[in-house]
Amino acid sequence: MSSGGEERGADASADGIELGKRLIRVGGDRGLSLADRISEKLFRLSWRTPIHALRLRGRHPLKLIAVTDDPFIGDVARGHALLAGQLSFRGESHDVDGLDPANPTWSASFATYFQSFAWLRDLSTVSTRQQAAPVAEALMRKWLTVHAAKVTDPAWRADLWGRRLQFWAAHAPLILSSTDLVYRSDVLHALARGARHLDRAADRVPVGVARIAAWCGVLTAGLMIPGGDPRRAFGESGLARALVGAISRDGGITGRSPAALLDAIQLLTLLRETYAARRIEPPAFLTDALARMVPALLGVCHGDRGLASWQGGIPVSGDIIDQIVEATGVRARPLRQAHEWGYQRLAQQGTVLIMDAAPPPVTRAMEGGCASTLAFEFSDGAERIVVSCGGALGADLRLPRALTEGLRTTAAHSTLIVRDSNSTAIHADGTLGRGVVEMELSRNETDTASRIEASHDGYARRHGVIHRRTIALGTDGRDVRGEDSLLPAAKRGGKGAAVPFAVRFHLHPAVEATPTADGAGALLRTRSGTVWQFRARGGTLTLEESIWVDGKGIPRETQQLVLTGDALSGGSSVSWLFHRAHKSS
Repeated sequence: MSSGGEERGADASADGIELGKRLIRVGGDRGLSLADRISEKLFRLSWRTPIHALRLRGRHPLKLIAVTDDPFIGDVARGHALLAGQLSFRGESHDVDGLDPANPTWSASFATYFQSFAWLRDLSTVSTRQQAAPVAEALMRKWLTVHAAKVTDPAWRADLWGRRLQFWAAHAPLILSSTDLVYRSDVLHALARGARHLDRAADRVPVGVARIAAWCGVLTAGLMIPGGDPRRAFGESGLARALVGAISRDGGITGRSPAALLDAIQLLTLLRETYAARRIEPPAFLTDALARMVPALLGVCHGDRGLASWQGGIPVSGDIIDQIVEATGVRARPLRQAHEWGYQRLAQQGTVLIMDAAPPPVTRAMEGGCASTLAFEFSDGAERIVVSCGGALGADLRLPRALTEGLRTTAAHSTLIVRDSNSTAIHADGTLGRGVVEMELSRNETDTASRIEASHDGYARRHGVIHRRTIALGTDGRDVRGEDSLLPAAKRGGKGAAVPFAVRFHLHPAVEATPTADGAGALLRTRSGTVWQFRARGGTLTLEESIWVDGKGIPRETQQLVLTGDALSGGSSVSWLFHRAHKSS
């Protein structure tokens, strides 16, 4: 498996480039089993029992041993909104004075933001301790009144407690500077009870970033509460298991979401700072995990250094990515090939192409995944050219659900679509169903081009065809060549009527597209004046409306190039080319 990365100009073997791979979607469309769901339901019901209440009893600390240095910058706009009396998240806003945790009127995503206490980072970013403490204490008192003594779902969800303990430890001066000794005691008592709850609940949350967050909370308690050495040893063992289950050998994360990987990197980095606050060396497995995760993250970043829009994410800006990577202390080049995580990166002379080259995430690992197999994005320097619509899991919360669900479809990505259907089914409950199970992938590096050839079986069962895509990036970075083919599936070859298809190329809003006179191409002009020529053969080209969800989660109007046609029973293909005709000086 791929495990390291050189950006360009290196021998393929030095970058872990493998020539061929067969990828299988382990678990298919199965979510949690009935036994798993029953077990989880019973476990949550046990929170209300006298036995669990007894488990949470015990002494609470008079103070924390130290304060963690939070190395990350919060959201400035959200911080200023808090100072103005508004708790805001992804477009949803609630008045702080009128906030009532006992009768919530907010969305699930907003609830996670409030319950995790992530807003403490935003608040501390824009204000002094004297300004922020009254706001933080007011919100803390509201939370304590409703949730400190009563164990309820979702407030006592293990992943939320993990994040909560990390934020409390990092921003303790904002919530523990009061002269009200009863209030301070209530905060520390809740912290101790939450830690005891986590001891039993951390391993019960889903594999991935949620379980990492829970175990980071256990370790934070073990490091910051006096007498925590036994909990620290227990927590390190649990976190090690969580990382093995969540982080692939190439540094990707279960669920295939770059946004989730970014989240996990921040959790682990903040935990490392907690060790530093205690002048204790972090375990080697934590450092090793970060060393794998950062190159994988950089591998799905464009020439503008910002995150690509995969698996429902939004294009996090390059400045934010730079600040987070700097905080990790990991110096690495972008990973070019991540087989297990499922992304391929081609980079030549400032042109960067990123391809979703794996089956979609399994339902057990992630709800809200996208049917984006074989889609790609590409950029020219700091300017994005072809993108995905993105934003299904990061969009403004005021948007209609139908729109955000539509952002998960195959048509919302730059790839081929058969009969206007998804390559992997998206169920009404948000989970992914049948579709892509197996993929074939090969990659070759030559003196003239980097080339990927991949195929998937997502349309084989329903439509009797295999989608094969070939993409090549020339070593001068000026040509992105591609071919999309529909081939008869082995079991149904040569049968049935022609299959209608569309190949979509969603353009960044800053790209101005003008069709050529012959109708077989288009001129794409970027904001800087660079011109890319698009040419196609084998399909009918049209220019249609599209949207792109920006870094604030807001949909912006843009355009898409669409190639349509009908695949014959024996198979058909369309070829296309993006050629940089003029580079701005």
